[in-house]
Amino acid sequence: MSDVSAYKVIEVVAGILADEQGRLLMTERRPSQDFAGCWEFPGGKRDAGENAGAALRRELHEELGIRAGVMRSLIRIPWAYSQRRIILEGLRVRAWQGTPHGCEGQRMAWLTPEEIDIASMPPADRPLLAAVRLPGICEITPDLRDTEALRVDLQQRLQRGDALLQIRLPGLAIERVRDELGRVLAEEASAQRRCLLNADIEGARRLGCGVQLKSRQLAELERRPLPAGQWVGASCHNELELERAVTLGCDFALLSPVAPSASHPDTLTLGWAGFARLVAQARLPVYALGGMVPADGKQVRACGGQGVAGIRAFSVGR
Repeated sequence: MSDVSAYKVIEVVAGILADEQGRLLMTERRPSQDFAGCWEFPGGKRDAGENAGAALRRELHEELGIRAGVMRSLIRIPWAYSQRRIILEGLRVRAWQGTPHGCEGQRMAWLTPEEIDIASMPPADRPLLAAVRLPGICEITPDLRDTEALRVDLQQRLQRGDALLQIRLPGLAIERVRDELGRVLAEEASAQRRCLLNADIEGARRLGCGVQLKSRQLAELERRPLPAGQWVGASCHNELELERAVTLGCDFALLSPVAPSASHPDTLTLGWAGFARLVAQARLPVYALGGMVPADGKQVRACGGQGVAGIRAFSVGR
């Protein structure tokens, strides 16, 4: 058996180009390439001495005949295939000159993020699609104990923006939480995509929403508990849990604690350096949790993370 760790790491860049309708440009891998017939974001290998931006500009010009302008790094994914290791960096391309066309004979398609079939993509590209689909904030509900207050809180949060909403209510019976969320979703069915029940896999199956797995569930489960259309998040605290989340097919992780919080002021934290180190090894998008405020999003992105998550600083009345 070959040892993949002995292979040289290949650095690859991919460009996320969106049109005015929010559709993303996808290209099909050619018959001569690995994963022939799969669909991916356009890009290619970095040459020696190239930074990610320069490499992507070159690749987009060669493949699509365009000249890319401003771009921003979205996520870096380390991935090991059977015969090689890669680091895939996805960059959002804010502007370009020219009309994209298949200069190398490859097929192209403009698709909304929801229209892209994640199963049609090479494995390393799938976390990149998740990062594109996910927002930069994950709000967590406070411990409400009244169902009317819960309903109002959920409605206000879902009307306010496009953040993920993790519904974590240890003070309420599980059936009451399911009932109230079901009423809200009946009025706003599109909110299914944004809602996550904390640890309640069966409730998520019934309601068609997502689930946020606790760390103990990561150890207990044998496979992904929900289909691809429903988010599965993982609550992680270390490298082993992050890797277990990938093995189970989770879409993203909440990594904590990054900083001291009001509820756990004396807990040992990762700090920004520890957060960045773990994110660099993670193979899925990662949110920072613990002592976060919305303004920390910039620092999180500088560390390679997806965004911020929290309770108090993300309340409806902030």
